[in-house]
Amino acid sequence: MSHLDELDEFEAEAELRLKKEYSAVFGLFRYCVLTQDATYLCNKLDMQYVPQPSYPFFHLKMEDVWVWDKNRPTRMIPRAEVYTSSDVTIEELRGEGDEPVLTPEALAKRIGEGRSEIEDL
Repeated sequence: MSHLDELDEFEAEAELRLKKEYSAVFGLFRYCVLTQDATYLCNKLDMQYVPQPSYPFFHLKMEDVWVWDKNRPTRMIPRAEVYTSSDVTIEELRGEGDEPVLTPEALAKRIGEGRSEIEDL
């Protein structure tokens, strides 16, 4: 197997782990935020629109954040701020006061099951 094949296999496995983790944690969050550069899941969101003469400008403040990035050592972070002049899509996944549909215990079980499936590959 060549080094390029090994690298492709490593990237494919990392992408698969990321997708499984995303589907496991999705139910814990209130918002899904899509920007040109990244996808975020968060429970608290503040978006400020700052008008500019030639383009729109958005400032997003998020708390309790999961970041879609397979190269990060940890995807859960307490806070993130994003400044962008490109499109932002915000999806409200559940209403205010609604409890997450997934408990931390169930999440741990889901992630554990996903890891064992990956290890079997």
